[in-house]
Parts: sequence; C-alpha cells; structure tokens
Amino acid sequence: MDEKKLPLTSHLQELRKRLILSFIAIGVGFFVCYALKEPLFDILAAPLQKVMPTGSNLIFTSVAEAFFTYMKVAFIAGIILTSPFILYQIWAFIAPGLYQKEKKYVIPFVLGGSFFFILGVLFGYYITIPIGFKFLLGYTTDFIKPMPSMKEYLSFSIKFLLVFGLVFEFPVVLVLLARIGVVDAKMMARQRKYAILLIFIFAAVMTPPDIISQVLMALPLMGLYELSILLSKIFGKKSTPVPSEGGGNKVESPAST
Repeated sequence: MDEKKLPLTSHLQELRKRLILSFIAIGVGFFVCYALKEPLFDILAAPLQKVMPTGSNLIFTSVAEAFFTYMKVAFIAGIILTSPFILYQIWAFIAPGLYQKEKKYVIPFVLGGSFFFILGVLFGYYITIPIGFKFLLGYTTDFIKPMPSMKEYLSFSIKFLLVFGLVFEFPVVLVLLARIGVVDAKMMARQRKYAILLIFIFAAVMTPPDIISQVLMALPLMGLYELSILLSKIFGKKSTPVPSEGGGNKVESPAST
C-alpha cells in the first residue's frame, strides 16, 4: 500500500479514467458485434428453437422492435467480448490501495474472472435455458400456442446468461478476499448454513417463479461456495505465529494459583 495517501480528487480522476477506457472498449466491442448481429441472435435463440413446437417462430410486435433487439444483442455481446479488459480496469483502480505483494494477483484475477464468467454464461446457455424453456413450454396445448416476441425472449435469456456469468465469479471474489486476509476457509465453512439460505433467496429473486429455474441456479451456487472454501484453504492467506518478547513463539500457559 502506498504510504502517501492520494486526495479524493485524484481517486475521482482515476475512476473517471478507468470508466472512460471501459466505455471505449465496450463501444469497440459493440460495433464489432453489431456487424454479426443476426448470427449472434440466431445462436442466442437456438435453445428456444429446439424446444418450441414445429413451425413456431419468434415474432416482433412493433416496427422498431427487431432493430432495438439487435442493438441490445450487440451491446451485451460487446460487454462479454471486452470483459477481460473491463476486469483489468477494475483491478487497476483498486490496486493502488493494496500492498505491493498483493498487486501480483492481477493476472490470476483477470484470467480467473474471465474464465468463470464465460463458464457461467455457457452453463446458463447449455443447461439452464434449455431445461427452463422445456419446462415452461410444457404447458402448450392444441389451443394454447407459444408466440414469444424477440424483445421478450432477449430480456429473459440475457438476464439468465448475465446473472449466471456474474454468480460464477463467486469463487474468484472469495479467494481474492481470502488471499488478502478478509475472510478465510474456516469462517466460510462456519457460515455455510447462512450462505445456503442466502443462495436460495437470491435464486428465488433472480429467476422466474418456478422451482425448476430456482434449483438450477441454487445448486451450482452451492457448488461454487464449496469450491471457494477449498480454494481458500489452498490459496488463502497463511497465518503466521506471533513471536514472544523472548524471541520464540508465544506459548500460553495456565496461570498459577
């Protein structure tokens, strides 16, 4: 940690710089992804197409809905594409407040964060969305036909993918906190029952009101919490014995009566 404390204005200037760089990166990613907007939307809609009745299609109910839907797809894909750079900017902002030995974690933080974010998006895409849609479309009958719009599908699926991408950052954040000594594996193990309760509450809030979607989010979160405990044991900050005044390790002895 730097001995000389920077004034508030310097912190605000640094924050402004990091935000500008992140917005520029997102803008570049947006234009790159907008050139591929139709293939990207087809990829995004593939899980729904597999479970919809034969001959069903997505629709749009307003003149500009398709245009704005493609804009949103390109914007979100741009964020995902530039997420490693954005994570680095976050680290660069908080790094001056850390000790020099703690700054070496930038590469594991960026790589680990990117890996788990992409892993979460893939989990949502290949597992959660197909199972969730199959369950929800199971109420189709000869009289009731699904006719989802592009806008509704995008909002539903992107919410799932981004939420799963963010919650899969759980181990990265907890291991980082364990590495700098804020939490440790024993503390997380002791608080496991409260963590499980909060996980199910979080899953209930972030998913549709059906038990299938909630369980599909809660179960991987519980697994990630256990993974965080294991990784914190391995990579967490090691406690050092406190030496006594005589130079050896401090040993407590019972008081004499």
